[in-house]
Amino acid sequence: MSRANAVTFKGNPVTLAGEAVKVGQKAPDFKSVNNGLAPVSLADSAGKARLFSVVPSLDTPVCSTQTKKFEDGINALGDKVACYTVSLDLPFAQKRFCGAEGVKTMQTLSDVHDHSFGKNWGVLFEQSPLPIKLLARSVFVVDPAGIVTYAEYVPEVTSEPNYAAALEALKKAAG
Repeated sequence: MSRANAVTFKGNPVTLAGEAVKVGQKAPDFKSVNNGLAPVSLADSAGKARLFSVVPSLDTPVCSTQTKKFEDGINALGDKVACYTVSLDLPFAQKRFCGAEGVKTMQTLSDVHDHSFGKNWGVLFEQSPLPIKLLARSVFVVDPAGIVTYAEYVPEVTSEPNYAAALEALKKAAG
């Protein structure tokens, strides 16, 4: 399944692969790789509230800002939460970014291998004005039971998400 004109990138329509994830549904599974090259799936953080901050590429200003704002916003929640920045960047680039920017709490996940996060969460660019695949900017919160409690697909991929709403949803999910 695909969703034509689901979002825009610099005003141009983008078709996203997969169905949109909705509040109240069970969070879809995925298999990605962290910046230490270890496989990560949804089950790896079971029992915690989770935030998935999805970005096109950490090497762009808005994506960098998004990751650092969530990094700052989640520090007070400690071990009650697991927070991830998901992109199609290679794990090596993600590791370099985190080291250069001092990002320690937000974990990075690379979906470059088989795009399972992108497809299962409905954020993978299927058709776009660009010659490369990217993930659409979005934010999801999943409660400890694995239910989606917040879902935001940012309508214009180059815009920032609603940080306050996502962090409030994460705090609520964490208890």
